[in-house]
Amino acid sequence: MIDTIGPILFTLFIWWFSTGLILWLDRLPRSTFPYSMAGACVVALAGFVALYTSREKTDVASAYCAFTAAIAVWAWHECSFLFGYVTGPERRPCPPDCRGPARFLRALRSILHHEIALAATAIIIIALTYSGPNHVGLWTFLVLWVMRISTKINLFLGVPNVGEEFLPQDLRYIATYFARRPMNLFFPVAVTLGTVALVILLHDRANPALSPFDSVALSFYTTLLALAVIEHWFLVVPIPVAALWSWSLKSRSAATPPAPEPTAQVVRLINPTHSAGRRA
Repeated sequence: MIDTIGPILFTLFIWWFSTGLILWLDRLPRSTFPYSMAGACVVALAGFVALYTSREKTDVASAYCAFTAAIAVWAWHECSFLFGYVTGPERRPCPPDCRGPARFLRALRSILHHEIALAATAIIIIALTYSGPNHVGLWTFLVLWVMRISTKINLFLGVPNVGEEFLPQDLRYIATYFARRPMNLFFPVAVTLGTVALVILLHDRANPALSPFDSVALSFYTTLLALAVIEHWFLVVPIPVAALWSWSLKSRSAATPPAPEPTAQVVRLINPTHSAGRRA
């Protein structure tokens, strides 16, 4: 039982607390960002070291170590993006008349450096862990990366809840590359594929012949993937998700002035057809 409940509770806590901590740091004054980023670099470096040193071990503690290390590395990317250090060469809002491939290319350029950094990190993790049997960190990072790409595609194509409250003021231009629509054709495909993968993992996790290491590892993957699928549903279901991290979002009012009311020009920029809109 502990091989199941323990990893689930640990994953839930890490997901909730690390997200809230990064949001809290992001809402502090910009003068604190270099210090926060330096701390994130130290944490990420420790994560890489932990991934390498645990690669040959297949005990339960090493599964926890590799999972936590991958989350630490992922947190570096979240910080570097939200702090504005690693985003993309395009830092302007999307023009109101920009459509089709041109809009996609501009949106991609707005996060291009971030995506390249994620791909490079995946390659580094593969290089660090491929020689050993412990691939918990690699699969953890890949689940996070693939499901995040899916989320970005859905936001670009259009969903009701774009979550602009999570974007800092300096990155609000990215919101102009997202669309606000009731649904897009990719969403059911993404959710279905994610759910099928989740069912397969649950089936594998139910195997009584699993070793404690494999049992814990699969519990990590299934919980993380389940959270990712739920987060996809948050894009279309009217649930006040921000309430989960209200403690971390409070610092925004003290750290940054409230955004001005949108003018007609901004409304047209964000919602040029009165049905499409924001964010990238």
